[in-house]
Amino acid sequence: MKFSELLEICKNTELELSEIILAQEMIETGRDPERVKEYLKTLLEVMLEEAEKNFGKKFETLTGLTGENAYKLSSVRPKMMSEFNYVATIVALSMGESNASMGRIVACPTAGSCGVVPGAAYALWKVEKANSDDLLKAYIVASGIGNVIAKRATLSGAAGGCQAEIGTATAMASGLLTYYYSKDPVKVGHAAALALKALMGLVCDPVGGFVEVPCVKRNGNAVNVAIASSEMALAGIESVIPFDEVVEAMYQVGKALPESLRETGIGGIAGTKSAQEIVEKIRNKWNS
Repeated sequence: MKFSELLEICKNTELELSEIILAQEMIETGRDPERVKEYLKTLLEVMLEEAEKNFGKKFETLTGLTGENAYKLSSVRPKMMSEFNYVATIVALSMGESNASMGRIVACPTAGSCGVVPGAAYALWKVEKANSDDLLKAYIVASGIGNVIAKRATLSGAAGGCQAEIGTATAMASGLLTYYYSKDPVKVGHAAALALKALMGLVCDPVGGFVEVPCVKRNGNAVNVAIASSEMALAGIESVIPFDEVVEAMYQVGKALPESLRETGIGGIAGTKSAQEIVEKIRNKWNS
């Protein structure tokens, strides 16, 4: 299923995009839409619960390369960010660090990109006092965007680079925000396309192969890309290239990336002198 086909169904029916996505899931898998909705509701509740519990906490991670980023940001007053961006960024960092410390997360769509969608959803819930039903509908739309990318491209950093993981998460979060505020499926498509294009070509280069550096802070950056993309789409700014074509382009770029830039811990920042020295210290510590 292409996103454009979902839009066409929206035009020809009186159904909301969230309802169409659930119906399409039933067509593809045979799963009861109400059960899928309840499952997604549970996932959303876990996201919000974990975001609340871990907001700005310190974490002890496997390597110690991260663990205090959310705490540091939550300990200062923002100079430029709105409250919405500030809260979303802290959550994105908190969930990334929780993942690195083996905490409970919702892989959305992957563990390495687990902070972006929760950051957006929690900011809606906490700052905007979001209506639960509307927030769930927006999350269903986000899941539909992720499903389109999964079916037509890839969500794997090993297959397509970090653009496939955090890029997809950012498109999902941007779609979630846009649908919550507008219920406009066309604007949702533009928001998702703008977000995915902004991170096109992003490589997967975890230092030492651990999902800590640069993964955690990328979650923090990416949620702000999602917010900006949504603001643009809500204002009527359109993506010149349709979402489906952006997804295809992302897939082709991912296949063109060398293996060293696809989650192997070889290239990118993982290949820098400092990264290699850090990895050597970790090895020596573990072997001692």
